[in-house]
Amino acid sequence: MSEAPYRYTAAVADEIERRWQQRWDEEGTFRADNPVGALRGSVESLEQATRAEKPEKMYIMDMFPYPSGSGLHVGHPLGYIATDVVARYQRMLGKNVLYTMGYDAFGLPAEQYAVQTGTHPRTTTEANIANMRRQLHRLGLSHDARRSLATTDPGFVKWTQWIFLRIFDSWYDPEAPNADGIVGRARPIAELREELAIGRVDPFALADRQGLELPEAWQGRSAEEVPAASAAEIAKLADAFRLAYISETPVNWCPGLGTVLANEEVTADGRSERGNFPVFTRRLRQWNMRITAYGDRLADDLDRVDWPESVRSMQRNWIGRSHGAQVSFALAGEGAGRYFDVFTTRPDTLFGATFTVLSPEHTLLTDLEQLPAAWPEGTREEWTGGAATPREAVAAYQARAAALGDDERTADDREKTGVFTGWFATNPLDGREVPVFTADYVLTGYGTGAIMAVPAEDARDYEFADRFALPIIRTVQPAEGFEGGAWTGDGEKINSANEKLDLNGLSIDEAKARATEFLVAEGHGRPRVTYRLRDWLFSRQRYWGEPFPIVYDPADPETPIPLPESMLPVDLPEVADFSPKTFDPLDADTEPQTPLSRATEWVEVELDLGDGPKTYLRETNTMPQWAGSSWYHLRYIDPSEDEVLVRPENEAYWLGPREEGGTGGVDLYVGGAEHAVLHLLYARFWHKVLFDRGDVSSQEPFHRLFNQGYIQAYAYTDSRGIHVPADEVVEEADGTFTYQGEPVTQEYGKMGKSLKNAVAPDDMYEQYGADTLRVYEMSMGPLDLSRPWETRAVVGSQRFLQRLWRLVVDEETGELTISDEPADLPTKQAVHRTIDGVGRDMERMQFNTSIAKLIELVNHLTKQLTATGTAPREAVEPLVLLVSPLAPHLAEELWARLGHTGGLARAPFPVADPELLKADTVTCVVQVKGKVRHRLEVDPEISAEDLEAAVMAEARVQELLEGQTVRKVIVRAPKIVNIVV
Repeated sequence: MSEAPYRYTAAVADEIERRWQQRWDEEGTFRADNPVGALRGSVESLEQATRAEKPEKMYIMDMFPYPSGSGLHVGHPLGYIATDVVARYQRMLGKNVLYTMGYDAFGLPAEQYAVQTGTHPRTTTEANIANMRRQLHRLGLSHDARRSLATTDPGFVKWTQWIFLRIFDSWYDPEAPNADGIVGRARPIAELREELAIGRVDPFALADRQGLELPEAWQGRSAEEVPAASAAEIAKLADAFRLAYISETPVNWCPGLGTVLANEEVTADGRSERGNFPVFTRRLRQWNMRITAYGDRLADDLDRVDWPESVRSMQRNWIGRSHGAQVSFALAGEGAGRYFDVFTTRPDTLFGATFTVLSPEHTLLTDLEQLPAAWPEGTREEWTGGAATPREAVAAYQARAAALGDDERTADDREKTGVFTGWFATNPLDGREVPVFTADYVLTGYGTGAIMAVPAEDARDYEFADRFALPIIRTVQPAEGFEGGAWTGDGEKINSANEKLDLNGLSIDEAKARATEFLVAEGHGRPRVTYRLRDWLFSRQRYWGEPFPIVYDPADPETPIPLPESMLPVDLPEVADFSPKTFDPLDADTEPQTPLSRATEWVEVELDLGDGPKTYLRETNTMPQWAGSSWYHLRYIDPSEDEVLVRPENEAYWLGPREEGGTGGVDLYVGGAEHAVLHLLYARFWHKVLFDRGDVSSQEPFHRLFNQGYIQAYAYTDSRGIHVPADEVVEEADGTFTYQGEPVTQEYGKMGKSLKNAVAPDDMYEQYGADTLRVYEMSMGPLDLSRPWETRAVVGSQRFLQRLWRLVVDEETGELTISDEPADLPTKQAVHRTIDGVGRDMERMQFNTSIAKLIELVNHLTKQLTATGTAPREAVEPLVLLVSPLAPHLAEELWARLGHTGGLARAPFPVADPELLKADTVTCVVQVKGKVRHRLEVDPEISAEDLEAAVMAEARVQELLEGQTVRKVIVRAPKIVNIVV
């Protein structure tokens, strides 16, 4: 039997989809109008209208992809389809929808490919972008193509560099209110110079509050000396407070990749995520961003955005805000005159501090000649690490620690190691001299890089004390039945008194407050808030990244000089060699030599920066990939703007707060939970600096966040544990699996290239069509949960669309199967209940349940079609509109065949008739003596009085009540009547 000539097949879907995609492109169907500028469009009133009069806007974004050479698999579009459904639905509600897609195009993969093949990263990246654009376009995503971008575009690079300079030109004033009235904001560095010159700002107090070090020339001086200093000295002092700054920073140095890596690019076993090379801790001169200055605002404003609580919790934990005290320990004996600070959330336990620990990278340990030349009398053998002197012991220990990653150093299950420095420090509460150790479980980047150790109340300190035979003094009374070790619970204070302070018997909260007051009064400490958050390491020793818009005067190579905006963008030079130069992947001491440092003609540049033409040296590090993803939401608004970062009118329209006190931001941001911390944290930091400097009116970049789940699939491994291509595996009759005749093991995991289980969307387009793929992915389950891919199940979605097609098109003749006769009441009710349900599901992004409702309506109408040969137009037309966000190509085609012109992308979404949503009857339950004894069908709108009368008139109820006295009738119309007898 031959196939019906007008059946909805994959080939028909392909023709329909390509034709409508071309029409959408030609007509600019999905363009979003700006109030002003190049993308103002045809809506002239948008510019002049007040905010209240402007068309309601909806800004929808996906976390943009890195353009991989392998292209997309069917797991990638899950979130993209969802945002497209939302965008199409919102347009049908009459909103002006900004929806587009960009590409995070700088990064290490393209550079590594360039090292291996010699292909320029730009060539590879642009080819990958073209392929991904094709795949996404074929999916029918309703992007405004005019706004699409790549982070490598010169116009984008220019404004990335401009934002860097904006941050470089800023310092954080913790006392100044911002435009929203919140205390603390970024201000221009010139204003700090002015305030230092007139003595309005105490730089020593400010540095102490922000936990930063002043230049060496200013150490040991006082605030009174600042106004008398020269302009050059004050400028150097102000530079220490910049939000973008250079410092000697402990970094993850990977010689095998020739670059520094961020923590998230290092595996738990201390190797590079890409390439599996060893990673070492080194101190290198690096760019940093002072994100820690924004710790409070980043934490507090999480309560003002509509994000999943799990993501907000992860950000709070990453920021790690702790309230406590900073305590100074003075070195005794040979170390006299030196001191170090520790931060503790429990200053009340100082009476139990029996030793202190410095991180191996602590500044006191940078010059080992300061350490005692010999071990103090009485030093225990296990404290020395087998070394003859403290200097040898610490040097050897530092070398071992440098080869370990932070995760390995701080792992709970790792045996604690350390060596004695030969120094003792004075406990500021009781005057005891306690030994000073160095141990790798203390990290420089957390707190002060030093701790006071209270082994009786801290498990790690207890383990260390037990290993090195150190004293243990309890300051909190353990609970009855405690069997030893570290007691970390509550209890009464004990062993905690000196001549001036007695904490014994107090609660922990009372003791903490009293201990802090005492430290402040005696000059040994102060209250302090610290953060787990560390300043953002912003340098990469790579080629394929944004160059810094910074140069140096050869006569003063330590002082960065910002380039003026007129010299932006700074373009990458052409180089012949993209690889790290002369390195040993196993040698921690290999010095980085960036690819840019070898481009001599580019590095040495003659510029006139106001003092006449001079030769300068360019910065040869590049920015990390995080830079472009921290602000692309702004570039989408004004993608061709060259005069300002973003026009204020456009930014205020798309991102401005909708209500007083709101944060503003993108209305819906969808992406994977793997970016729950760093990308979102960095973008929030950049945006807040721009808000403080008056460049944007919104305080947060993303108002609502939604994390979609993953599409998972079966993968297969051979006897060696190596993954084999999943699409070439054969399922045998006995349920086992083989590959090329050899048995393989089935497993389940995230779809991707590494597991060789990826399914290309191109294959799905060819076999079923894009609309079928869209419907299938949206029907697989709740959007925020991961779900299994099953190619054989895709046909179910295709059959649903084929049934929809048959409601309009006769498969044998191609003629319409539509009747203009009124639909019967049950059909009208089915349609309007579907309208109501699908609308609610669309608002909640519950697309799987909306598809289930649409299938139910299609099945209802199919029965009518089978019985009568036609389907009622008044039922089919709203059905097509309901389907259009999910299967837009088919919906457009059916809408046109139904006689409509102009497309349905902006056709009004159907509105349910409240009268048709009412049920015909509802079941009322009658209870007698608390038991259900009767049921009857009643009008859902029945009044309590009428319901009681109807129930009492029922013959069965009269029979049940015979011979009994009714004491009370309790009516809950329309569903329950309870008769008390």
